[in-house]
Amino acid sequence: MSMTFQTISPIDGSVYVERAWASGPEIEAALSRAEAARKLWRETPLSERMARCERAVDYLVDRADELGRELTWQMGRPIRYTPYEIKGGLQERARHMIKIAPAALAEVGAPPLDGFRRFIRREPLGTVLVLAPWNYPYLTSVNVIIPALLAGNTVILKHAQQTPRVAERYAEAFEAAGMPEGVFQFLHLTHAQVATVIGDRRIDYVAFTGSVGGGEAVQQAIGGRFIATGLELGGKDPAYVRADADLDFAIENLVDGAFFNSGQSCCGIERIYVAASMYEAFVEGFVALTQEYILGNPLEVTTTLGPMVRPSAAELVRRHIAGAVGMGARALIDLGAFPAHREGSPYQAPQVLVDVTHEMEVMREETFGPVVGIMPVRDDAEAIALMNDSRYGLTASIWSRDDEAAIALGGKLETGTCFLNRCDYLDPALAWTGVKDSGRGCTLSPLGFEALTRPKSFHLRLRG
Repeated sequence: MSMTFQTISPIDGSVYVERAWASGPEIEAALSRAEAARKLWRETPLSERMARCERAVDYLVDRADELGRELTWQMGRPIRYTPYEIKGGLQERARHMIKIAPAALAEVGAPPLDGFRRFIRREPLGTVLVLAPWNYPYLTSVNVIIPALLAGNTVILKHAQQTPRVAERYAEAFEAAGMPEGVFQFLHLTHAQVATVIGDRRIDYVAFTGSVGGGEAVQQAIGGRFIATGLELGGKDPAYVRADADLDFAIENLVDGAFFNSGQSCCGIERIYVAASMYEAFVEGFVALTQEYILGNPLEVTTTLGPMVRPSAAELVRRHIAGAVGMGARALIDLGAFPAHREGSPYQAPQVLVDVTHEMEVMREETFGPVVGIMPVRDDAEAIALMNDSRYGLTASIWSRDDEAAIALGGKLETGTCFLNRCDYLDPALAWTGVKDSGRGCTLSPLGFEALTRPKSFHLRLRG
């Protein structure tokens, strides 16, 4: 096995960075440092833990433009968007979790009982291993890193091979914030090394974001150990446009929900169901807006659609499209309108498919790219049945002027989040979770602290 790995930029196929895999002694040292730092960090007042996390966030936000450019080189998202992963999403989520930490981590009192004092304290688990993906490398990792540290845990971060600079930037931020040695660390690890680390008794919780296969590998690595995991494993997220929807608003937001980040989002829109009375107008407007995208070099500010992360990812999209067309679907976007589109490259034009069915992979399996299938439906019942006809359940969106109807329909959806007139967004005040093969566990909101702490009950009989 090679002792190093390379990050190949999707922009031009060049080697952006080359790094060494962690050695056995380096892994052992990191685990030992994390274990040694636990007592000091858990006994550090929450106010000080909050302050250090705030300073780390400030460090990243102050350098968002520089980090955004790095991110564009690593995974291909256009430079006009990448700084806002840090200025926007990371900052919003981190500061919200810092703000709510005192209440979320407070002791839970029991009803008064004469002669007794009773309460539940939330204690840190120990060391949290965060396994983060490349597609939103700051956003997905901050969901766990900040609340884990606030709760008094130590953290070891392993980032995807495509975005190693993100892990290194986190380390710089926490060092600048004065974080004690061993409280936050990162390691560049192979899959085999990840399995070894997961099996180590000094790891107390694993947070993984990635594929279903990756989640299964995490569970296998845990084996007989009695530790918990948080697994976010992707989605095939649907949208339903009801007959009473604001048509132009729905089109504008669903095009963005389908194609932002070249469709490489676990909660991106991959399938759309439209009330029959709205169907033709919706498709016409959706196609027209899709054709306004500019596919090209993501370092140019005019580019709105960059390359996918690697050629193989684009090839999967093309295979799903070709398979659907071979079964009778129609592709409505002329690839000639996107000169940068090149077979065999990561530059993939957006595509809109109609005459699709659930017999096609593009409507069943996660494509994770800039393609969406659109189907007409007779009524709410048919829409709900089709939306639930998936092994995934991360988010689902309803587009309507009737919020009560949306709540009623949402109650029937097999999903972690139900949106009305919104999609592809994480609100840090709400629990981020999935059902079925989209995983298990929860991040963000006050509930996000529960997985990162364990309850300890104090049952005191007073004799004074």
